[in-house]
Amino acid sequence: MLDPHLLHTLWHGLGWPLARLLFFVAIGLLVANFIEALNWTQGVAKLAAPLIRVGHLSDTVGASFSMAFFSGVSANTMLSEAYDQEKISKKELALANLFNSLPSYFLHLPTVFFITAPLIKGAAFIYVGLTFGAAVLRTIFILILSRFMLAPAMESANREGFGVAQERTNLREACLKTWKRFKKKMKKMVIFTVPIYTAVFFLGRLGMYNWLKNFISAHLGFLSWLDPRSISIVVFHVAAEFSAGLAAAGALLASGSLGYREIILALLVGNVLASPMRAVRHQFPYYAGIFSPRLALELIFYSQTFRITSIVIMGVAYFYLSR
Repeated sequence: MLDPHLLHTLWHGLGWPLARLLFFVAIGLLVANFIEALNWTQGVAKLAAPLIRVGHLSDTVGASFSMAFFSGVSANTMLSEAYDQEKISKKELALANLFNSLPSYFLHLPTVFFITAPLIKGAAFIYVGLTFGAAVLRTIFILILSRFMLAPAMESANREGFGVAQERTNLREACLKTWKRFKKKMKKMVIFTVPIYTAVFFLGRLGMYNWLKNFISAHLGFLSWLDPRSISIVVFHVAAEFSAGLAAAGALLASGSLGYREIILALLVGNVLASPMRAVRHQFPYYAGIFSPRLALELIFYSQTFRITSIVIMGVAYFYLSR
């Protein structure tokens, strides 16, 4: 007979989070495929038209950028569909995925702010402001990069068909088309996401993340410029979740052990060090379902590299300007 405690642990640690992830992924897939089936991408892309023109990006990328304010899964599904249909190149796919970091940031901004504000009070405005600045910095750089790497819209073959009126599709045809694409994509999503998510869960249960926590704790000599009391914030941030690092920061702030500056720097360091681990634990499982596993790893590598670099730049600026 199965141990009830084991079943409870498996359900709350693996079953329910995985079911919730697949549910929201399914909703995102349906929305993205429905918009694509109705040929609404041009209309949605108009919201991001000025930025798209600057970066020589296609209407599909514009639609994905606009959709990313509401659903990251839907935005990435649009890009995946366009790439599979050879409407955008691999180069534009990578740039578009990076370009979507700003709306993705806004999507999680309310949650981040309303978690940080009660715990670290006024420091929340500075911390959120710095991470927002990093997102804006990434967007500006990607627009500059894409402007030089991609041909203008009038000259690029991968924009063919986006500048002209597209054939209208009635609701019934759109629903049938959406369902057909959804079944194909969702099957791929389940095949890749479930085993990867399960493997990540059991790695945690086998002590992989505790080992990493101990390793980081023992090799933080390069952070000697940080206040020693703030190291606990970094360790909790990396070893557990963002909220754990915040809880440690809130306790140190409330006791008067640390000020705003030390807490913000520690949170930024924790953010940078935790990024690769969280990418593997949270981002890769669903990316591998939308894109191929190899392409998913490439996109995650690019996005994490740009994200970490932008946060380091903002952190260094804050370190010197707040002296």
